[in-house]
Amino acid sequence: MNLFIHWNIDPEIVKIFGISVRYYGILFVGGILLALLMLEKMAKLQGFTSKEWDKLTLYGLLGIVLGARLGHCLFYEPGYFLAHPVEILLPIQHLPDGGYHFTGFQGLASHGGALGLIIALALFTYQTKRSLWVTLDLVAVVTPISAFFIRMANLMNSEIIGKPTDVPWAFVFEKVDMLPRHPSQLYEGLSYLFIFIVNMVLYRKFKNRVGTGFFFGLTIALIFIARFFIEFLKERQVAFEESMTMDMGQWLSIPFVLIGAYLVWRSLKMKK
Repeated sequence: MNLFIHWNIDPEIVKIFGISVRYYGILFVGGILLALLMLEKMAKLQGFTSKEWDKLTLYGLLGIVLGARLGHCLFYEPGYFLAHPVEILLPIQHLPDGGYHFTGFQGLASHGGALGLIIALALFTYQTKRSLWVTLDLVAVVTPISAFFIRMANLMNSEIIGKPTDVPWAFVFEKVDMLPRHPSQLYEGLSYLFIFIVNMVLYRKFKNRVGTGFFFGLTIALIFIARFFIEFLKERQVAFEESMTMDMGQWLSIPFVLIGAYLVWRSLKMKK
């Protein structure tokens, strides 16, 4: 007899003055803040000033949020959002009767967040004259812990669900249907947590590799390798993916994996 896990968590914790406080927002912000706390100590070891750190934090946060939002809108639902551009950057939805209502930001793409962060860090290093590779390596070490929290936020929302299965640890996402499914959010989240632990162990042993692109390459390669294979267990997110051999997430993961593998190889070759 299979004892499936029935999952029916209310995504909303409380509503204050009409504004919904949700697990998603708390976990999303909490994951980023935890990563920033660790990153601050690492940046100071590299000689970053307080002014540079403040700027790095601002650029990084804007890059992640804007990149993730634009990535979702342009990669997964370009037709809708190009017809409703105001909804890309504002947490509202256009109603059939012509009005709007507050929805919060529903839809963030990790690939877009990664691209946005890289662009933001490149701009930061251009303005501060800091090393791009040092900055990318430092940020990469702690990034997976944020990714772990974000996937846990997806779990609380009962979104990005897996395909039906009969494995003993299957989840029944009651807000979706009554089918036992792969908890793909957990698969991804635990993968990212493992990558974070690997990063921290390697960082403590090989701090001299910071600035070679090693940690940046390793992180994006491992994260998107995990993403690529776990996608086989996930339901397609948008209708147009049904006709695709590999879904959009997998196609977008391939260049990240290739670039990451090359950077690791280049770093090891430099050291050798």
